[in-house]
Amino acid sequence: MRTPLRPLSRRGLLTGTLGSAALLTMGGSLAGCGTKGAQQTEAGCVSEDLSGTEKKLAFANWPQYMDVDDTDESKRPSLDEFITKTGIQVTYTEDINDNNEFFGKVQNQLAACQSTDRDIIVLTDWMAARMIRLGWIQKLDPAKIPNVQANLLPSLLNRPFDAENRISIPWQSGLAGLAYNGNVTKELRTVDELLTRPDLKGKVTALSEMRDTMGLLLGSNGHDPANFTAAQFDDALNKLKKAVDFGQIRKFTGNDYAPDLAKGDIAACIGWSGDVIQLSGEDEKVRFVAPDSGVMLYSDNMMVPNKATHKGNAEALINYYYEPAVAAKLAAYVNYICPVKGAQAEMEKIDPELAANPLIFPDDALLSKSKVFMALDEKQEKEYEGKFQQVIGA
Repeated sequence: MRTPLRPLSRRGLLTGTLGSAALLTMGGSLAGCGTKGAQQTEAGCVSEDLSGTEKKLAFANWPQYMDVDDTDESKRPSLDEFITKTGIQVTYTEDINDNNEFFGKVQNQLAACQSTDRDIIVLTDWMAARMIRLGWIQKLDPAKIPNVQANLLPSLLNRPFDAENRISIPWQSGLAGLAYNGNVTKELRTVDELLTRPDLKGKVTALSEMRDTMGLLLGSNGHDPANFTAAQFDDALNKLKKAVDFGQIRKFTGNDYAPDLAKGDIAACIGWSGDVIQLSGEDEKVRFVAPDSGVMLYSDNMMVPNKATHKGNAEALINYYYEPAVAAKLAAYVNYICPVKGAQAEMEKIDPELAANPLIFPDDALLSKSKVFMALDEKQEKEYEGKFQQVIGA
């Protein structure tokens, strides 16, 4: 997940004069690895569900990833409605700031089949895949999450690390693509332009998230980021290294590129759609670009860790957030891609402008150009991450 830039109502940033056309420019025809943990098995690490007698739930999420009341930040309208509707008392904490950092917090307990004192955790695809691979996550009961079965976006079905959507359910999704500041540079349309255009030399940043940067470069070389070979990865990495050696790329960043892009201190970058929405709310010349070679689609996923004792309550909450009206209320605040079918129609009732925003509700043309990075095994993850870190100088 990409931590939001500032604690403001996201909806407030997008109302008024800002139109969705300012947010998205289409190219062409389109308008870390944590410490190795101890493996567990379902049979060897059995969890007891006390949901029938204990109406409570511990929910760990990222900062500012839940709707809050504009006048009282202690109120979370959608979550408060769930509590009222179900009687399940939710302890909500914002204690996930980084995937690897959180892995470090909980790995000793999960490796030893011990409780983390959390019933729901929210982690990005690659870390979700890692924890699933280690056997640290409980399977969900499809019968208890019918809204997910009915309303999950088709583009998020059959993901390689959880093909049946039995273990991880998208909370919100986002895109990694290109962005530029039109106040200081002309339009940008391709990854190759970003890496080679002379007027951008030294004015470009790329992401330190290997999967996002390398996924875009793989796509720009005509390879599939969801299914590539070691040779294809090396080919894309060599392209990146040439841009680094030439001085085209100033640095590699997390989402701290955003203030520099807003000020024009950098002209263009590889960046995340959620950040660009916020920047565009203040300056419509800051634009997100979906190159014809494709964008990377990621999700932050709700999961129930081993030894969590309220899986049934967690499933009730997951099912609740897949009601289209609830999903729209959440999306109106967080402004990431809403993973729930039907939420766009409900958003029309809240804010028609947000309903037309292609970075919250991408159309089929954009989604057809999106890829989820290939699931890696432990050996691949170590190899690819190591090579990438050498190139970016981390």
